[in-house]
Amino acid sequence: MADHKTLDDLAAAVGLKGLRVLVRADLNVPMQDGKVSDATRIERVAPTLKELASQGARVIVLSHFGRPKGKPEAKYSLKPVAEALGAYVGVKVGFAEDCVGEKAANACDGMAPGTILVLENTRFHEGEENNDPDFAKALAENGNVYVNDAFSCAHRAHASTEGITYFLPSYAGRAMEAELTALDAALGNPKRPVVAIVGGAKVSTKISLLGNLVKKVDALVIGGGMANTFLAAQGKKVGKSLCEPDLFDTARHILANARGAKCDIVLPTDVVVARELKAGAKTKVTTVDEVPEDEMILDVGPDTLAHLAGRFETANTVVWNGPLGAFEVPPFDRGTTEAARIVAMRSKQGELVSVAGGGDTVAALNEAGAADDFTYVSAAGGAFLEWMEGVELPGVAALSRK
Repeated sequence: MADHKTLDDLAAAVGLKGLRVLVRADLNVPMQDGKVSDATRIERVAPTLKELASQGARVIVLSHFGRPKGKPEAKYSLKPVAEALGAYVGVKVGFAEDCVGEKAANACDGMAPGTILVLENTRFHEGEENNDPDFAKALAENGNVYVNDAFSCAHRAHASTEGITYFLPSYAGRAMEAELTALDAALGNPKRPVVAIVGGAKVSTKISLLGNLVKKVDALVIGGGMANTFLAAQGKKVGKSLCEPDLFDTARHILANARGAKCDIVLPTDVVVARELKAGAKTKVTTVDEVPEDEMILDVGPDTLAHLAGRFETANTVVWNGPLGAFEVPPFDRGTTEAARIVAMRSKQGELVSVAGGGDTVAALNEAGAADDFTYVSAAGGAFLEWMEGVELPGVAALSRK
């Protein structure tokens, strides 16, 4: 975090009372019947908004919502989200019907110190996703300083995440600060040994991720359908399992690079197989050398879990993205659930730093009742994955701009 100024730096630099602070939040939350159905992102940004408002700042919130394609659409209005936000910050939250122009300016001018205002969807303007400098400047005109508290949007070089930092002094909010601190502890400057778990259906979606991790971690556990491709590339028969034969050469290349980097690749040694993927399906455990032709691999087996438990016992850091099996369908959730609980227990005891992210991963950890005991669970999807791939995130890099 050395390159990123935080709210502590902001408070030390200027008096906050009456200051207009533009906060980029991620209020792109799931809605059902006009109500917020998952408030995780609101909960993450609320501490920053409350802290600023409590010190007398006029807090002006920027966010996108949905994909309105550069023009206003009623179904993508942030108004109902602004109303929901009030419950999490403990005060009534105002709303402006535009994020730039006269409506935004009038609403900002009418704010009292210590109040919070949400501006309308930034994506109602083409300049947002185009990162148009004029639009970024128009956004900036409503504030004195800028705070980015939306790591989940940091992989996009948009006007409200990157362009605006050319016009205002810029800082990381509390959620952004926590995310960057956790990610640095996971891969930037981790306590070794580091074990990374990468699961999911297809190698094709995570080639860059695997290529980066073999250079960064001490052991890389590959699970889910991805593991089948690696097993088959080594000559194993995987029956009717999900597999990508066109990526055998890629898998072998990753294995070779891992050997060169002294990174252990950990693949299943035994697996749970079934003839169909459905709840309560008849299953059996077999070694990876004896998978029947008419069955498919759907989870890791007990020997593999025991080996993973040993890895976690000697690790100091675990980074997790993706399930080990078809966790959505019992009983194929067992491997992911048991592994997650082991990591959670060691984390809770202070013996392990554990950082996880990605939509399926968060769902699996929640299902296992393990998420709360991980050191940090990222609410970001694409941004977390790109960070794990080693990609520079424009919204984060912008905060380092002098």
